[in-house]
Amino acid sequence: MKLVYDIHDKPKFPQLLIFAFQQVLAILAATIAVPAIIGNGMSQSAALFGAGIGTLVYQLFTKFKSPVFLGSSFAFLGSMPVAFAGAISAAAGHAGLIIGAAFAGLVYVVIALVVKLVGVKWVDKLMPAAVIGPTVAIIGLSLAGNAVGDLTKGKVMADVAVQAIQDGAIVETVQQVSACSPYVALICGLVTLFAVMLFSVYGKKMMKLIPFVLGILVGYVVATIFTVIGIATENVALQVIDFSVFKAMDIFAVPDFTFMKALKGVKEIDGAFIMTLVVAYAPVAFVVFAEHIADHKNLSSIVGRDLLEEPGLHRSLLGDGIGSIAGAFFGGCPNTTYGESVGCVAITRNASVVTITTTAFMCIVISFFGPFVTFLASIPNCVMGGVCVALYGFIAVSGLKMIQKVDLGQSKNLFVVSVILISGIGNLTLSFGQVTLTSVACSLVLGIITNVILARGKED
Repeated sequence: MKLVYDIHDKPKFPQLLIFAFQQVLAILAATIAVPAIIGNGMSQSAALFGAGIGTLVYQLFTKFKSPVFLGSSFAFLGSMPVAFAGAISAAAGHAGLIIGAAFAGLVYVVIALVVKLVGVKWVDKLMPAAVIGPTVAIIGLSLAGNAVGDLTKGKVMADVAVQAIQDGAIVETVQQVSACSPYVALICGLVTLFAVMLFSVYGKKMMKLIPFVLGILVGYVVATIFTVIGIATENVALQVIDFSVFKAMDIFAVPDFTFMKALKGVKEIDGAFIMTLVVAYAPVAFVVFAEHIADHKNLSSIVGRDLLEEPGLHRSLLGDGIGSIAGAFFGGCPNTTYGESVGCVAITRNASVVTITTTAFMCIVISFFGPFVTFLASIPNCVMGGVCVALYGFIAVSGLKMIQKVDLGQSKNLFVVSVILISGIGNLTLSFGQVTLTSVACSLVLGIITNVILARGKED
């Protein structure tokens, strides 16, 4: 695929800002979702700030030769609650978030040192195209449910009574669900999706390079029209956007950084708590390592050069590990390479590292400005779902393109690809206490084992 902007290209400044904003839109939902899920006083603005800082650290370690963005990692969703569950106070819990991320980052540092000593040839032998290709495809396919689920949801929420049987008795609980009609949300999502596709395929010059920005704006306008009509007619089924979030926003506010809360709880940290964090965080780093390899292999196929060789896997691992620690210090969330960003690079054909670096600075700056953060957070699920259908689809297709180079006439390769695809699509996951192997990690490990077992087998 011919790139419009290669790794070292520098777009003109006005265009650069728009390209960076497009990347912000691509990574936003996932980055702020992690602190929202964990709760316990975690700040979405601080997580956005931490993602920007982590990305800059990554760029420094890779000498600005790898167009990768680091955002909040979903792999640690099972680990982060441990920091609060085992803490004496909320402040100690925030300190635990930083300590846990530090141990995960140290795992990356150790692996990076090993790679520096032995090289990366073992990666190609252990994870050839027959393994990496379908694994990358699974990264996109595993997110398909999230994209499709968002297509029928708006931002306005309503309380719904739900009955369930517990211990033989009927218990009624209240759950919040999307208030708007799923068909209205679906219209907004599909309008966004088709707008992205039309701008990407038929757009001229600049329009062709920012399909996500334009698509989201079109979807937001359509959602606004439905919402205004819904408010005027008092019909909640038409209300897609929750405009009430703008009422309580501050024009300027310093994010609620994790380290500021953690300082109050440092004295409450003991050895037992630290060991609990080590067990909860360190093993997950190996899971994220597998995704690190897959994302960099995928990006390598997009930019036409092996990023594991230059700038080097040891540099990218150090950047990812130290960047993750830095990100957690400010936002509480360990960071990881973002497939959403890679998908954005693939669709727009803009691999400029300057664009990624500008995106990092933009995340840092906008985390202080309430109106901007609030506007981004107000973008309805259905609109982002429309974008993500294309975004996650491109990740999956990028992986499938790698398989084109694989000789599927060989039984070994056929089994390897089949095992990874089926286990990944079937959502095979394994849990060991606080450590959960995601479907991506499980399918990758199973693929590696299959490849090793059949490596010396007789070929057709």
